[in-house]
Amino acid sequence: MYPVPIREYYQPETVDEARKLAAEATGTCLFIAGGMSLMQGIKSRIVTPDCLVDLNSINELRGIDVSGNTIRIGAMTRYREIAESAEQLKPFDALSDAASRIGDRQVRNRGTVGGSLSWNYVSACTPVATMACGADIEVLRTNGSRETIQIDNFLMGAMTTALEDGDLLIAIVLRKPEGACGSAYRKWGIVTDSLPVIAVGTYLELDRAGNCSVARFVVGGLDNGPQRSTAAEDKLLAGVDITNPDELHACALAAAEEISTSGDPWISAEYKTQLISQLGTEMLCKAVERARS
Repeated sequence: MYPVPIREYYQPETVDEARKLAAEATGTCLFIAGGMSLMQGIKSRIVTPDCLVDLNSINELRGIDVSGNTIRIGAMTRYREIAESAEQLKPFDALSDAASRIGDRQVRNRGTVGGSLSWNYVSACTPVATMACGADIEVLRTNGSRETIQIDNFLMGAMTTALEDGDLLIAIVLRKPEGACGSAYRKWGIVTDSLPVIAVGTYLELDRAGNCSVARFVVGGLDNGPQRSTAAEDKLLAGVDITNPDELHACALAAAEEISTSGDPWISAEYKTQLISQLGTEMLCKAVERARS
């Protein structure tokens, strides 16, 4: 299917210029980042914009900046850059885990972290990993004000976010805790590097005694988008022995029992539930290993 004709196209060089163009455009105006998701939506006429504002020439939206305990990832940072910056992103390895397996090589070279979060596709990897890491999202509103939104409040369901028409996602901000911590992400797809049938992202912080003091357990591939498991998190915070894989498996099993799955023509709901338990156990073990190292 061919897209509906797009009447206006702009390629600004600053964030403020992009905001003004979107605010002054006639009809439906959308920002385009890597275009890996948006162009598919345009071709299939899921979205029919009258105007596109291309963000690829805005340098201030690119790159990873580490300042003290704060990591700031520009919205236009490519998956490939995140995958190659695992050391720089520690302890938020879940993000580089996800970026290294998104799509194929072409998608990883072109797709952006901000574009993925703004689109918030139901089976995307980035929202799961970002939610697991507890990131903050910097947003430029149409009136020129800047706002920071916690990721749990930013992602509002499948293909729904806290962004309003004309708003622009600026950056993802991560703050390193003082103590030991670690994170991990893994997906299971029908074929290698495909969209996840089920994905799990985990994040743990340890206190001085080596017990879990902060826990985030996120499941992706669900009908309503990424979902945290309070059952798994509560169990982790109740004093389980994090060095015992069986106890970590019990936490992942609690998530599998709590989170509802639905079958599709390829994978049954029961199999997806089993994947939550299996992947959850592996990612908890990996997060503990990284935190303790």
